[in-house]
Amino acid sequence: MAILKIKFGDYSIKSNDESLDILAKKLNDRAFCYAALNQVSRSFAVVIQQLPYELRDPVCVFYLVLRGLDSVEDDMTYPAEQRLPLLRSFHKKCSEDGWKIENVGDSDDYRVLLANFNKVIKVFKSLKPEYRDVITNICEKMGNGMADYASRKVVTLTDYDDYCYYVAGLVGIGLSNLFYASGLESHELQENFELANSMGLLLQKTNISRDYYEDLNLGRSFWPKEIWGKYTDRLDELQKNPHSSESLACINELVTDALQHVSNCILYLNMIQDPQVFRFCAIPQVMAMATLAKIYNNPDVFTEVVKIRKGLAAKLMVETNSMEVVNKVMNKYVEQIKSKLNPDDPSYVLTKKRLNRITESLDDVKYNRVEVASDRMIEESVLF
Repeated sequence: MAILKIKFGDYSIKSNDESLDILAKKLNDRAFCYAALNQVSRSFAVVIQQLPYELRDPVCVFYLVLRGLDSVEDDMTYPAEQRLPLLRSFHKKCSEDGWKIENVGDSDDYRVLLANFNKVIKVFKSLKPEYRDVITNICEKMGNGMADYASRKVVTLTDYDDYCYYVAGLVGIGLSNLFYASGLESHELQENFELANSMGLLLQKTNISRDYYEDLNLGRSFWPKEIWGKYTDRLDELQKNPHSSESLACINELVTDALQHVSNCILYLNMIQDPQVFRFCAIPQVMAMATLAKIYNNPDVFTEVVKIRKGLAAKLMVETNSMEVVNKVMNKYVEQIKSKLNPDDPSYVLTKKRLNRITESLDDVKYNRVEVASDRMIEESVLF
C-alpha cells in the first residue's frame, strides 16, 4: 500500500523514459532542474515534494549546485590541477551567465548536469537574494573543504567529523538558513549550528558506514583508520572474512560513532514549526536510523550493497508526519540494535550508552523536558 501511494498518490513524481541529455534540449530551465534532480537523486526528488512551494525551487537549486560541486570532486579523471581550483571557485560560477563544463563527472547524468549547468544558473539567479546568499556561502565553504581533503586522507575521528561537516553538516546548516529565509522557521532554529550539523553528519556517516563494498570497488573509502586500524592492517581484508569478530566489531564501531548524532537530530526535529518542513527533515533521519539498525553486526556490509527494503522506505515516507511517529520509529530501531548487542563487542558499553541516550532524548521531547535534553546536547558534540 505504501509503495502504491508513493507511485500514484501525493508523493508521485513525473518520470520520463528519455535520457537527461535529450530532456536538456527540450525542457525549460526550471523543468530541467527538476528532471535532473529526479535523475541524480530520485529519493530526494520525492522528499522535496514535502516542502512548502515557497522552498521547493531554492532547495532544488541548492541540491543541484552541491551535486555539481560533488561531481567535480568525485571525477578522478579530471586533472587535479584543474579540479582543485574549480572546487574553490565553484560558488562564483553560480553567478556567471552561461557557465557550464563538458565531460566532467563520474556518471552520465552528472556529466549532463554539469554540461547544462547554465540552466541551473538561470534558475539560481531567479531566486530571492536571501536564498542566493545562503547557497553561495555554503557552496564556497564546502568547495574549500573538499579541496583541502583532496590531498588528505580520513585517518582520525577528528578528520572524519571534519570531512563529514564539509560535505554534509554544511548542507544541514544551509537548509536551516533557507528555512529561516522563507519565514517559515524561527531564528532559533537557524542559529543552532550544532543541531543542524548533526542532521547532516548522521546521514553522511550512515551512508559511509553502509557503502563499504560499493566504495571499495570504486577504489575509495571514507572509513577512518582510527577505527578500522584496530581490527585489520588493510581495509580490504575485512571483506575476505566478513563473519569474523574483527569485521563485525569494525562495522559496529562505525554505527556506534554515527549514533552519537541521533539525539541532536531529535532536538532539531522538535524545534521545527512548519509540518511540511518537518516531513522533509524527518523522513531521511528515520531512514538513516532504519539503515543503522540493518547494518549493525551485519556481515553483508562487506560483500554487497545493503539497503533497507523499498517497501519499508515507502512506508517511512508515507507515515512520518509527526514527532509521535518519529518517537515510535526511532524507539523501534533502538530496540532492534539492542537485540543484536554482544557483551564481547569492544564497543558494547558505548553503543548501549548512546542507545539509552537516544531513548532519553525521545522521552524528553515526548514529556516536554526539552530543557533537560538541551543541557545534555553538549556531550559528545562535534566541534567545527
